[in-house]
Amino acid sequence: MSSGEHKYWYNTSSGEVEYGLLSPAVDRVGPFDTKEAAANAMETLRARSEAWAAEEAIDEDWRKASDVDGK
Repeated sequence: MSSGEHKYWYNTSSGEVEYGLLSPAVDRVGPFDTKEAAANAMETLRARSEAWAAEEAIDEDWRKASDVDGK
């Protein structure tokens, strides 16, 4: 058994929390250690996505500011 079989997953198709590898991988987000963490999966993903977008914007601004050719 893989370790994912003993974790919680959020099913993006059904909106349900599952324990173990019940659904196809394309429908699962996780793994999570607790049922509560899996239940909050979409909020966690949203927060991480916003943080990554902010980091990318900072990186892009830095690249533009440091472009020696002025492009």
